[in-house]
Parts: sequence; C-alpha cells; structure tokens
Amino acid sequence: MAKKILVIDDKLELRTLLKSYLTQEGFDVVTANDGQEALYVARHEKPNLIILDLMMPEMGGYEFIRSYNREADTPVVILTAKIDENDKVLGLELGADDYVTKPFSPRELTARVRAVLRRAEKQTTAQEILRMGAIELDWAGHITTVNGQVVELTPSEFTLLGTLMATPGRVFSRLELLDRLQGTAYEGYERTIDVHIRNLRSKIEPDAGNPVYIETIYGAGYRFATQEQG
Repeated sequence: MAKKILVIDDKLELRTLLKSYLTQEGFDVVTANDGQEALYVARHEKPNLIILDLMMPEMGGYEFIRSYNREADTPVVILTAKIDENDKVLGLELGADDYVTKPFSPRELTARVRAVLRRAEKQTTAQEILRMGAIELDWAGHITTVNGQVVELTPSEFTLLGTLMATPGRVFSRLELLDRLQGTAYEGYERTIDVHIRNLRSKIEPDAGNPVYIETIYGAGYRFATQEQG
C-alpha cells in the first residue's frame, strides 16, 4: 500500500507540483492550504508523513505542529524559505524531523521523505526492548517510559535514544547520529542533533542541565552512559 503524504502549503502552484511529483514517485498525496484545513485533513486521512510550509496565513506551520503533535507522532518535514537557523531550530524543537530550505529540488525532498519514512518503519518493525536505569524503550510498541511513566517522544528523539541505548558507552559523532536519522549525513546539518538531544534530555533526565544518561563528549559527540559511567 502506498504511503500517504499530506502536503501543507498556501501556494497552489507548489502544492500542485509536489502532489504531481510525489504521486509519480508512488506516494498517495493529499493537500491542505493552511494549518486549520490541515488539522481536519490529517485527522481524517491519517497520513504517514507531513510536508509543511512554516509561513502560512491563518494557522501557520509552528501552530500546526504544536496542535497536531498533541494528537499524533506523525513525522514532519518542514519547508521554509527562511535561512535563519533560529527558525529551523524552533521547528525541530517543536517536533519536526527534518527541514528543507526553499528553493529545493523535488528529488532532494523525495530523498528526505523516503529517509524519514524508512526510519519510522524501522521503529515499528524492531522487536527489542531496551532497559537502562529508569528508562525503558520498546521498539515495537514505539513506547518510552521513565520510572514507569510514558514519555512522549518525536520519531527523531525516539530513534536517537534507541541508537544510544543500544550501545551504551559508545561515542557517536553528530554526523553518525544524523545519518541514523536521515539515511545521509549532510555537512552543516549536524548541529540539528544538538537540538534533538536537548529536547530528549528535557524529557528523560532527572535534571536536563546535569544529564546522567546522555553524556556530551566534547569534540567527539554523545554517548549513553553505562552504569559505571553514570
């Protein structure tokens, strides 16, 4: 069955272009022209992935992510004409999984979409349950608990946590972690890992400012602490 993609953009020309291209690539595509319409479409169509323009009238991209993330953990790829890194960071902090800056090639966007979908599929097919300290991660159920309480993670946060927990003590560079998320490590994008790690720490650490699980190894990357290290 074809994966369903929801494209949200206020420009008809871009919606039409992306729908045509993604349909040719084998996806089932539905569209919306603003955040309000997108909420209605998303609730009824249950897309596998959302492509979202940040700057829209009515309900914009940021507001849509805030609203819809309370209901589902559907992966989100942001489209933005802005090159300000603060805007990209804000989108990632709200739970987006990747971003593409306009102008972009449909081929690049499709590659990013496929990478995010592959990551989501890996999460749903894995069977292993990882336990470290107070944290338990269930790959198959896509559930994370801390001290027995369910913690809501975005797909990117879930993948990062599972990657680190699977090999405690091993240091992963930012580019390695980015490759796990996107399938391809793009130079210049590795700082987005810092955003995801910061968000992840705020959800799983007793004190995010003094992490005991996810350690920063300066100049090298991140690792999940072993019991001896923690």
